[in-house]
Amino acid sequence: MMDQFARTQLLFGPEAMEKLRHSRVAVFGVGGVGGYAVEALVRSGIGTLDLIDHDRVSLTNLNRQLLATHTTLGRLKVELAAERARDIHPDCHVNIHPTFFLPDTRDQFDFSAFDYVIDAIDTVTGKLALVEAASAAQTPIICCMGAGNKTDPTAFRVADIYETSVCPLARVMRNECRRRGIRHLKVVYSTEPPIRPLEDPTIGGQEDRVCPPEGEKAARRKDIPGSTAFVPSVAGLILAREVVMDLIRA
Repeated sequence: MMDQFARTQLLFGPEAMEKLRHSRVAVFGVGGVGGYAVEALVRSGIGTLDLIDHDRVSLTNLNRQLLATHTTLGRLKVELAAERARDIHPDCHVNIHPTFFLPDTRDQFDFSAFDYVIDAIDTVTGKLALVEAASAAQTPIICCMGAGNKTDPTAFRVADIYETSVCPLARVMRNECRRRGIRHLKVVYSTEPPIRPLEDPTIGGQEDRVCPPEGEKAARRKDIPGSTAFVPSVAGLILAREVVMDLIRA
């Protein structure tokens, strides 16, 4: 019988589709990168999703985020992502967590319940807490490095964190992972040097954001990163692809 995943099954086979149907994936951050990762996971037949993000859609999300439209302004991103996921794949079980993930909220999650974790958040402290929690639970995790201040979607690569170069966030993460005794970490990163964004006094500052320029620590970076429609989306799709393929091969 024909179903919505028939074209995918032609490539992967019925056994692989069963694996995906019985898999549970947590996506931390459903913005510019994570929103597209969720989209691809749902359309690939993942059976259970946990979506974690405390943010609401804002006007500046409209240039790049899948969930952002003028009619969704002000709404929780996890609620929108869940509605869209269920509309695409009604049998997908979606758990939403309107939570800002940081070290002091990590105990709200049982990482051993997940088959895979996607890190698409934009705070260094949160990323490190995610990596530590997933490692402790022996749950596979893939992290997105800096997608802001980039314009070349073809520059993304998949590698171990210790094999990365160019990306300032990856450098920070390498050092912190080494210091914490984390020997391996799968990441998506860009080999494109980040562009220094123009100053805009109409946009408020943010701290602890990703992809600081050379010589600046992420925790002290206050500039809003520039972004485009075609860079974060590609990073999100690559994240989803890696998760799907790893789950099929497991």
